[in-house]
Amino acid sequence: MRFEGKDRYKQKIGRNWFVLLLILLLGISGCADTPRTESGDDEQGNGAAKPGKEVQEKSDPVIEIGYELFRNAEEAGRMDDLEMFRSIVNQFGGHGYAAVDGRNQIDMTEPEQVISFCGKVDAKKEGKLTILKINDLEGTLDGIVKYDLKTEDGEVEAAASYYKYKDQDMEMVSTAGFHADRWKYTEDGYLMFSGSYFSESFYVLTMSAASEYAAFRVLPLDETCRELNRKYILPVGYERNNLFLADWNENEFGALDFYDLYDLFYPRVNGRQVPYVMDDNLGVGAVYRIPKDEFENVIQSYINIDSGTLQSKTVFFPEDGTYEYKPRGFYEVENLEYPYPEVVQYTKNSDGTITLTVNVVFPFAGMSKVYAHEVAVRPLEGGGVQYVSNRILPSEENREGTWHKPRLTPEQWEEMYGTEVLRQKPPGACSGFAWSWVPAQGMERLNNSLNPVCFHDII
Repeated sequence: MRFEGKDRYKQKIGRNWFVLLLILLLGISGCADTPRTESGDDEQGNGAAKPGKEVQEKSDPVIEIGYELFRNAEEAGRMDDLEMFRSIVNQFGGHGYAAVDGRNQIDMTEPEQVISFCGKVDAKKEGKLTILKINDLEGTLDGIVKYDLKTEDGEVEAAASYYKYKDQDMEMVSTAGFHADRWKYTEDGYLMFSGSYFSESFYVLTMSAASEYAAFRVLPLDETCRELNRKYILPVGYERNNLFLADWNENEFGALDFYDLYDLFYPRVNGRQVPYVMDDNLGVGAVYRIPKDEFENVIQSYINIDSGTLQSKTVFFPEDGTYEYKPRGFYEVENLEYPYPEVVQYTKNSDGTITLTVNVVFPFAGMSKVYAHEVAVRPLEGGGVQYVSNRILPSEENREGTWHKPRLTPEQWEEMYGTEVLRQKPPGACSGFAWSWVPAQGMERLNNSLNPVCFHDII
């Protein structure tokens, strides 16, 4: 599925074991885009054998219908096409299923079934419901998750079946059964539920049960709102930046973190990842000097801010015209679960800007609106955009953005990495140079050397 934000830059962390740890955690997270699909893994723990492929094809309509739809998409070269996702969702709807895509970018089919079932849960009546989620992996069609739900006396039991499409074949690869410990149909038109189940592979790693989090937009959403979201809001999101978490405007930038924005916008401006990375040693803090034009070009491509104001909101060295830059390190790693934005209203203003009302949807917390905020954007010629302002809409029901971890303050950084900070560019250092700062307790191993080390010529 072609999302403008699907290639959101992932900060390089420069140490193999840490990358592997993150991949492992992402792979076992219950809120990942693609669920665990170990072949033959009976997550219900009931001893039932996985049915053979031939039996599945004859008895399971999800495989029968899904195989044809996915194969046609693959043959047409449209596995990442939003309209193909929409077609698949709608064709399952034509077979009577309540169906939706895994990113809630397409209106659900047969939403009346879901609303009726939720009513039975509230009324403590008996009822059944099947929901299909069309999954993607990094924007490409990947499989289907089928949720079979049953309710009685106000309690909900769920059976999730995971289907994988690979090598022109679709099969059910695993199942999980759980009680919906958390169940809610929200005022914003979302069905959100979660529960835990036993998975032997997960238990070996964590000594705890695995969890499943589901969030489905049931009520339809204006398509223009969806398009504006994909174009302007989703590419930024809420990961490792506070553009949509703080109040600010072009006259007062408040607590906006321009270093996180540099990380966010650099790949779009330069077509490559940020080259200024954290040190391979967890105990070492990396510090860079970035030339003025390079730093300002990245920020000013998306934020209308003059050089003087930007320099006052960062650490700038006028003697050599460079900005200090410290990449996020081990102590600034955020929670692996993030919310996503959903534009629910928009206004086109007379000055050419567009004001978007955005809900923060957080499946991991079971919330369809952690808070709402208004974002003003200024579309530019050639498809560019400037972000003009952000304002958190006041409400007694607002919650904090607990997933976000601010960068270390200068005091915290010195406490973690050392008490003396190098501020002078050494004679003959390369442009765009970097040095490692070694904590005071490690100086003896380096013969008490405080010399900055120019790793390589980045420019």
